[in-house]
Amino acid sequence: MYQPRSERFDVIVIGAGHAGCEAALAAARMNQEVLLLTMNIDNVALMPCNPSIGGPAKANLVREIDALGGEMGRNIDATLMQMRMLNTRKGPAVQALRAQADRKLYQRRMKEVLELTPGLALKEGIVDALLVHDGVVEGVSIRGEQILAKTVILATGTYLRSQIFIGDYSYASGPQGQHPAQALGEDLERWLPLVRFKTGTPPRVNLQSLDYKEMTIQPGNEFFYGFSFETKGYDVEQVPCWLTYTNEESHRVIQENLQRSAMYSGAIKGVGPRYCPSIESKIVQFPDRKGHQVFVEPEGWNTAEGYLSGLSTSLPVDVQLEFLQTIPGLRNVEIMRAGYAIEYDCLDPLALNSYLQVKSIAGLFAAGQINGTSGYEEAAAQGLIAGINAALFAQNKPLVTLDRSQAYIGVLIDDLVIKGTQEPYRMMTSRAEYRLFLRQDNADQRLTEIGHQLGLISEERFQGFQEKWHQIGQEVDRLEKTQIGATSAVNEALVALDSAPLGHGASLAELLRRPEISYFDLARFATVPKLTKEVHDAVAISIKYAGYLKKQLGAIERFRRVEERALPPLNYAQIHGLSREAQEKLARHQPLTLGQASRISGVSPADISVLMIHLQQLQANLVRE
Repeated sequence: MYQPRSERFDVIVIGAGHAGCEAALAAARMNQEVLLLTMNIDNVALMPCNPSIGGPAKANLVREIDALGGEMGRNIDATLMQMRMLNTRKGPAVQALRAQADRKLYQRRMKEVLELTPGLALKEGIVDALLVHDGVVEGVSIRGEQILAKTVILATGTYLRSQIFIGDYSYASGPQGQHPAQALGEDLERWLPLVRFKTGTPPRVNLQSLDYKEMTIQPGNEFFYGFSFETKGYDVEQVPCWLTYTNEESHRVIQENLQRSAMYSGAIKGVGPRYCPSIESKIVQFPDRKGHQVFVEPEGWNTAEGYLSGLSTSLPVDVQLEFLQTIPGLRNVEIMRAGYAIEYDCLDPLALNSYLQVKSIAGLFAAGQINGTSGYEEAAAQGLIAGINAALFAQNKPLVTLDRSQAYIGVLIDDLVIKGTQEPYRMMTSRAEYRLFLRQDNADQRLTEIGHQLGLISEERFQGFQEKWHQIGQEVDRLEKTQIGATSAVNEALVALDSAPLGHGASLAELLRRPEISYFDLARFATVPKLTKEVHDAVAISIKYAGYLKKQLGAIERFRRVEERALPPLNYAQIHGLSREAQEKLARHQPLTLGQASRISGVSPADISVLMIHLQQLQANLVRE
């Protein structure tokens, strides 16, 4: 039985979605007394949208969460129904794991992890207000009862004053019929700038009503690893997904009923996600497209319910059924749950600093869709960082952040708090300048030491991590040093691999840099040690992309020289030489570093030069004193 050490908590987390779970676990694992509040304990880690984890850029986030000691990677590895590697014909920077989850099993396992974590109390409770005094958060109010804490984390997802739309029918509700957080939304408006966003889901259908002969099977792949670096394989009889397409008849039905869609009738005022549009938006924005992909995804081992990825909609139910029946394989489809749009309040993320702490209220942190993002992975990544920093704040320790050169998590947070967002933000590989370095395979190399220092990575796991990368370094060094001669046997082997013969000698590393030669091909030329697939993949990437990585690491070093130049609190209005716009933007954003200042819209390179000179003058004055 859980017994709190005191009546006052160190950290209160509001909301037990993907952000809230990671936040609560991180803070509790850092020896803080944590209260995790949710409206319904049975909906912990709910997947109200697609039953999957990962994909381009999102897989990088999940592996980074795991490398830092978070839970999402372990949870999906333990509850998946299928695993695939996407973009296998492209380079390692954009390859991505994606797993289909048993949605209910994913929830149950996460709930169990929360319940068994020392120092973490999971309770039902609807928060109606924050307790704030003199710019410092002091706790929360639940129906008038005050619960005190040193810090509070807002992880309310899409529940703040949320409204469901299906055609011309709308009602106040959170995802899948849950209560909306009406009172808390009204209270937050007193303290913080709020905006209105929108997202949506497709219909859920009875998989037994589909004709799979008219669709293309999408099987899983066999892997020796998972999202978690601790996963060394899994024994699952994978379930396939299926691919079909909309067609001109589908588009005709949708086009003729556009005014019945809440998106186009004017009922919805919130801004929707650009990179996950409704099927109505696709038809309007791409009128020349003859068809759009539809992925049929199972929702669990013990259910006939399936998710139609690509068909998010707010059309009336009768129109949903009509256009679904025009799609190959769905002629006799049975809708189990109608698709819907949901409109909700979220914060303007410019109100946050890089620690995900609200600038105007000390001790108040925010994570997940309340910060204007979309996606489970983006939410979990923010939750982890918010939980870490809330724990550090409660202990009066320096807070931490990741920069753009360290992690996709750093890119995500920097984009939000420096650039802001006018629509639900989605992480993509194109947003990361250093994506060749920020790969999913080396997330542990980049972040596990940080997780260990924070107390989120065990000593045993840390030692295993060090041994792995020592082994990788040794093998890279061996391949660089092992020379082979241009013998007839060597050249015959190269010809057999459709590779050019050697004119002179070469190292094994030079051979491996040829795109047509894999690590396993090197066994034709020399002894290759037995290594795990994870290790030999890392060796191959380190060698094949050595030149590109060296160039990118040079760019990262230049970036960090600017990024690590801290900006003290400054009165920007009194710094001569700054443009009026720069003075206003810098005062509003209060960037923590010179690098952050350089990424603020309206701050020019000339303004940055003025700031650098001002910092030099401040430093000179300190030396003289």
